[in-house]
Amino acid sequence: MGWIPDEGKGLPPPGVVNRNSFWLGGMGWCAAMLPNAIRVMFSVHRQVLLTTIGWFLGYHLTKYENYVHAKLDREMNEYMKLHPDDFAPKEKKTFAEIVEPFIPVR
Repeated sequence: MGWIPDEGKGLPPPGVVNRNSFWLGGMGWCAAMLPNAIRVMFSVHRQVLLTTIGWFLGYHLTKYENYVHAKLDREMNEYMKLHPDDFAPKEKKTFAEIVEPFIPVR
């Protein structure tokens, strides 16, 4: 049992390059660069390690985020199916009905 229940296992996996993994990978790289700003060449292993850890955490954060949003969407759709009178389709208006009539000013 992980932090995503079994029903979340059916979701498609997020892309390897996504905003969370990119951001946290960059933050890991910055964290590796800060203490050794002078000795950059000697800390390449630390840069790679912290960037990889940040990328991994960002990927799994995106995976959890997708699960939470899918769960909320499912609950909202169930509610809409149970209460169709609250979500009646509105009549469609043309653009001319929405815009005020044009009166030129001279």
